[in-house]
Amino acid sequence: MKIGAIGQFLLALIACSAAPILCNSLYGNETDRLSLLEFKKAISLDPQQSLISWNDTTHFCSWEGVSCSSKNPPRVTSIDLRSQSLVGPISPLLGNLTFLRRLSLATNRFTGQIPESLGRLRRLRSLYLSNNTLQGIIPSFANCSVLRVLWLNHNDLVGGFPGDLPLGLEELKLAFNNLVGTIPPTLGNVTALKKFDCAFNGIDGGVPVELAALRGMEMLLVDGNRLSRGFPQAILNMSALIVLSLTTNHFSGELPSRIGSFLPKLQYLSTGGNFFQGNLPSSLANASNLDSVDMSENNFTGVVPITIGKLPNLTSLNLGTNQLYARSKQDWEFIDSLANCTQLQEFSVATNQMEGEVPGLLGNFSVQLQRLYMGQNQLSGSFPSGIANLPNLIILALEYNRFTGSIPRWPGGLETLQILSLTNNNFTGYIPSSLSNLSHLTALILDSNQFIGNIPSSFGNLQFLTTLIISDNNLRGSLPKKIFSVPTIAQVWFSFNNLSGELPTEIGNAKQLRSLQLSSNNLSGDIPDTLGNCQNLQEVQLDQNNFSGDIPTSFGKLIILKLLNLSDNELSGSIPLSLGDLELLEQVDLSFNHLTGQVPTKGIFKNSTAMQIDGNLGLCGGAPKLRLPECPNTTSNKINHKLSVVLKVVIPLACMVTLAMVILFFFIWKGKQGKKSMSLPSFGREFPKVSYRDLARATNRFSTSNLIGKGRYGSVYQGQLFQDINLVAIKVFSLETRGAQKSFVAECNALRNVRHRNLVPIVTACSSIDSSGNDFKALVYKFMPRGDLHKLLYSTPHDDRSSDLCYISLAQRLSIAVDISDALAYLHHSHQGTIIHCDLKPSNILLDDSMTAHVGDFGLARFRIDSRTSFGNSDSTFSFAINGTIGYVAPECAGGGQVSTAADVYSFGVVLLEIFIWRRPTDDIFKDGLSIVKYTEMNIPDKMLQIVDPQLVPASGLSQEDPVTVQENAAHCLLSVLNIGLYCTKSAPSERISMQEVAARLHTIRGSYLR
Repeated sequence: MKIGAIGQFLLALIACSAAPILCNSLYGNETDRLSLLEFKKAISLDPQQSLISWNDTTHFCSWEGVSCSSKNPPRVTSIDLRSQSLVGPISPLLGNLTFLRRLSLATNRFTGQIPESLGRLRRLRSLYLSNNTLQGIIPSFANCSVLRVLWLNHNDLVGGFPGDLPLGLEELKLAFNNLVGTIPPTLGNVTALKKFDCAFNGIDGGVPVELAALRGMEMLLVDGNRLSRGFPQAILNMSALIVLSLTTNHFSGELPSRIGSFLPKLQYLSTGGNFFQGNLPSSLANASNLDSVDMSENNFTGVVPITIGKLPNLTSLNLGTNQLYARSKQDWEFIDSLANCTQLQEFSVATNQMEGEVPGLLGNFSVQLQRLYMGQNQLSGSFPSGIANLPNLIILALEYNRFTGSIPRWPGGLETLQILSLTNNNFTGYIPSSLSNLSHLTALILDSNQFIGNIPSSFGNLQFLTTLIISDNNLRGSLPKKIFSVPTIAQVWFSFNNLSGELPTEIGNAKQLRSLQLSSNNLSGDIPDTLGNCQNLQEVQLDQNNFSGDIPTSFGKLIILKLLNLSDNELSGSIPLSLGDLELLEQVDLSFNHLTGQVPTKGIFKNSTAMQIDGNLGLCGGAPKLRLPECPNTTSNKINHKLSVVLKVVIPLACMVTLAMVILFFFIWKGKQGKKSMSLPSFGREFPKVSYRDLARATNRFSTSNLIGKGRYGSVYQGQLFQDINLVAIKVFSLETRGAQKSFVAECNALRNVRHRNLVPIVTACSSIDSSGNDFKALVYKFMPRGDLHKLLYSTPHDDRSSDLCYISLAQRLSIAVDISDALAYLHHSHQGTIIHCDLKPSNILLDDSMTAHVGDFGLARFRIDSRTSFGNSDSTFSFAINGTIGYVAPECAGGGQVSTAADVYSFGVVLLEIFIWRRPTDDIFKDGLSIVKYTEMNIPDKMLQIVDPQLVPASGLSQEDPVTVQENAAHCLLSVLNIGLYCTKSAPSERISMQEVAARLHTIRGSYLR
């Protein structure tokens, strides 16, 4: 063909956009060819060479992905280029393919807007544009009168819901976009609609009653939006419905009692993550085809109806995180009824109010059962014997209950078991070595029980084990060497036991080890150099032991290390300079050892708030903020060496004289003890008086086995103080630490007039002298058995996401956020005056048995009780810069600005984002100007599910097979909560909302969750 002819065709092609009918009559299929070439020309990247055949050597009907009609001349009727990784905009000239019936460009990387010209394709029957990055609004398809399938899901489309859809449309998928507004009532006119999916957008309002006309609807998915009001009554008219998912919206009220009768064909039902209440409808049994039921994370009450066992095809039942109860034998009858569900593979009643012993009828469950979740209830008695009859279990979760007795040997026969979680119970006795027979085991979680004896060395035979957590027990003996030879081992947590001996050199074999926690044991000897071979280590906690010798220089090879705690040991020598080269190191604690020499000045050692070196009297130099003495020069070192030789002779003699003086002083002091009056802080209400001796007795003389935490100004011990109080937490101030005295006074002043359910309750205070005659100050609080929020967030096996263990559910995180906001709103706005916490962070938020959050640690508080009286420092409450904690401090305070309630609001916002994103604000990704706030702003709403804690995405915690279903379980409330976090963390204090407004908004989101 001549060049002139091609030019003519191109000119005609340009005119086609204005007069497509004329083009067809003049040039026929030549218009099709040129339109296809223009489509190819717009493609900027074709990595799979899908369009290589699109050239003049072959007829366009033979091009890859192109189909034509059989008439003469042939016209393009179909383009199918799915999953070809094509990049670029969609050419609007595709609108000239007037005979096109099917266009499938799904699962590519197309950008730009959907061409409006596609809405002129009158013969188009199906349009698949899913899984791209298309933007802009949805164009009108009203003229596509024969359009039956329109898939636009998984893009970045914005604007409102399309209101002028073809009346013959059968499938409409809009999920995972950024659409807003409401569902238009006109959708009820599309009476042919069978499949409708608008999940995970920003759609609000209710489901219009006009949708009752869609009697042929088979699949309705509206998950992850802002839909509210009661259960949509229009749905009850959709008798053909097979799939119904209302997950993660704001629906409330009760489910219709006859829902199963109205929807007899239902196979999949998900109402999780809403505010539904009342009893579970027994009529679900009438929907006899039900395969999967997810009613988790609501506020359902009452007992589980026994009619649930009339669903013969049931494979998955998730009733977790509600207020369902079972107290009597009759209440537990639903367990017996579920034995009729012979296909049941997954079952959860976790986080409810189930009480008493688990019925032995549990053993009558289907042998196909693979996942059993009964954690976070009030179950008691011995290890449930019926589980022995469930040979195909993969996950068994019984955590946070009240089980007692020893673990029998028979669980070692559950050959398919991969995850066993028994944390936070009262199991006793030895850990059975038969568990080492579980050859597929990946996670064994036994912490916070009362196990005794040794850690079975045979656990080293578990070749797929990644997580081994046995902290907070009464274990003795040495560390099994073989465990560190397991090729997959990633988490080893043995803290708070009585383990002894040395850390074996074989630890260097654990190449995949990410977290090592051995705190509060009796381990001794040198820390082996081989630990430096574990180059995947991110966390090393060896504090509260008896390790001696030097800090290994091989620690410098742990290039992704984030946390290092070697405090309270007998380490000596200098601090390795190589620690300053670890760029990702966020926190290091070397305090209370015998370290000497110069403190490094690089890396982490430039940040005085991220490291602790107190209690090492031989250290010198370092960053100016440390205020350490200058290091002596070489000549002085020689003199000091000679002096040390002399002192080795003189000191023993001096010690004998000193000892005699101490004994004399002791007897004099004892004689005056009865006459000495200790001044206690005035709390404005009556508190029991306690002495140093009382607190020493309560904590077994401040034994390390009773130590539960260590902070900037002191240590916290668990103790038994009075007969009428079970446990208390005793905060002993390290008065030798600069600022500890002021911290004690600040806490006393802050706590003496405040009373709120979400503040840590104070029992009493002690201002006395210890057995050596030194000042002693302590505060006694009510013990919080769940520990602090930081531990709760980062001491669960998140790294093994296949577990789906429901440690901190969405409902619990919402409740924790509400509790914290209520506490701060009270501090900021109560009639008592204004109190600014100044150091809000997860480690200062404690949780009781019912997971209620309590704000504590007022050591940095600034406050004004009324207009005449201020406490704490003499400085004005609102003009004193705070130290706080890096990552949580408001920008104006970090720069030395004024303190205000807005600073607390900022800290709360960071904590809120951290709770749901599950990243510390000092995470290694937050650098070069990127903060947790900017990270959130950049990724919501369209990429929200990619940044939140993955444990929150599968709301049911059950489905492992369908990735779309897993994604669709994410909560819309996540978006609402993250937006509140962003309101709180505005850079300017005046732009932040008040804690009263924050609390009100969070209460609205949670609604009746925990009423």
